[in-house]
Amino acid sequence: MQKLTIATRASQLALWQAYHIKDRIENSFPNITVSLNEITSRGDKILDKPLALIGGKGHFTKELEDEMLAGNADLAVHSLKDVPTYIPKGLELVAITERQDQSDVFLSHKYEGLDALPTGAVVGTTSLRRRMQLLQQRPDLTVKDLRGNVNTRLRKLEEGQYDAIILAYIGLKRLDLLKDIPFVEKLSFMIPPMGQAALGIEIISANDSIREIAMSLNDT
Repeated sequence: MQKLTIATRASQLALWQAYHIKDRIENSFPNITVSLNEITSRGDKILDKPLALIGGKGHFTKELEDEMLAGNADLAVHSLKDVPTYIPKGLELVAITERQDQSDVFLSHKYEGLDALPTGAVVGTTSLRRRMQLLQQRPDLTVKDLRGNVNTRLRKLEEGQYDAIILAYIGLKRLDLLKDIPFVEKLSFMIPPMGQAALGIEIISANDSIREIAMSLNDT
């Protein structure tokens, strides 16, 4: 029986995604058993600063890549939108899963939708992209930074720290969290980032046996 280790962030959403890939591999290759190497990335640890100030989205992938290069994992599962343009020498992005619903959504416990927000209402988002597009539509709103994993962000919304927040639809769907939020509105005007709602599979370039397995996950 061949063993394979997946490097993954330790957040609930990242684990859902890693287990999804684990199941796909084990269903396609019955002679392989897959385990997870759960890692807390720098981007998950530093929550008191905007993402752009700590080095951007690469801080969600670097520790996973380091584990592969150290021989502690065979492949890494990333949210594709978190993968930087530059990939370290010796590593390679070899598969991209099917891109599902890439919408961004408005979430609130008090207001039915974006148009219902009063002037000065506080909206939370981490993304500069979302901030700019939101203020283009509603320049009268107050946009504040919102860090943390999906569950942490939803807790902050429920506690009243924000009047509304904006998140990716797909993460909420995968974790079955949409039912817990009174008001959900897809933001049709908001252009999503490249790769949102798809997963990227990264491997060590020299590992041809893992390459074959990883490429079987490619849906593009």
